[in-house]
Amino acid sequence: MSKGTLRQILLITDGCSNHGEDPVAIAALAREQGIAINVIGILSKNEAYGEHGLKEVEDIAMSGGGVSQIVYATQLAQTVKMVTQKAMTQTIHGMINKELTHILGDEQQMEDLPPEKRGQVMEVVDEIGETVNLEVLILVDISASMDDKLPTVQESLIDLSISLNSRTGNNQFSIYAFPGKKQPIEKLQDWTPQLDTLAKTFKKISTGGITPTGPALKEALELFGDKRSKRKLLGDNDEYIEESGS
Repeated sequence: MSKGTLRQILLITDGCSNHGEDPVAIAALAREQGIAINVIGILSKNEAYGEHGLKEVEDIAMSGGGVSQIVYATQLAQTVKMVTQKAMTQTIHGMINKELTHILGDEQQMEDLPPEKRGQVMEVVDEIGETVNLEVLILVDISASMDDKLPTVQESLIDLSISLNSRTGNNQFSIYAFPGKKQPIEKLQDWTPQLDTLAKTFKKISTGGITPTGPALKEALELFGDKRSKRKLLGDNDEYIEESGS
């Protein structure tokens, strides 16, 4: 199992989508393809996240089998790490529960095991979390209201990269911003194991425009498909771990 790959999309936004396809429906499609969608909604100090915005953040993550969190910008670095790690554990947990169901029957899951056995299973979850390969495509909202939050986003993503470097599994990150100049999303950073070159990239960003969250997620799914096709062409048989729910 340690040779598998966990795939995540990490969506960082401070508002509601207002253009294009329903992001909740796109998130459901991602889940079907084995990709977990995690969403972080960012607040400024004097802002209040609207009820519609909060519901959208929660609905996208729930539909995408991932984790959601609303935070103030000052808490972002810690939150990005927490959400990424929690989503990994949730996916692995779901995968193991699925295997246990095959072995023990539909009526038993990990919570039904005796404490000692449950502890042993959690050790396996932790071990897989350390050794599994991880691919995270990060989608950053760059609509006008995100302008003062981008430096914090940049710092939090570099911190995420550093914090995951201690894992024995391979990490791969890519970063896309939305809305793009001509397309729903724009590439900021191609796939890389470390995000230490972000400072130069973020200086080039100009914020503004609408928030096409649905189209951005749809484009991100296509990018994962392209990456998977390249793996096959190169003869890389590393299998993907399907998102199995919590």
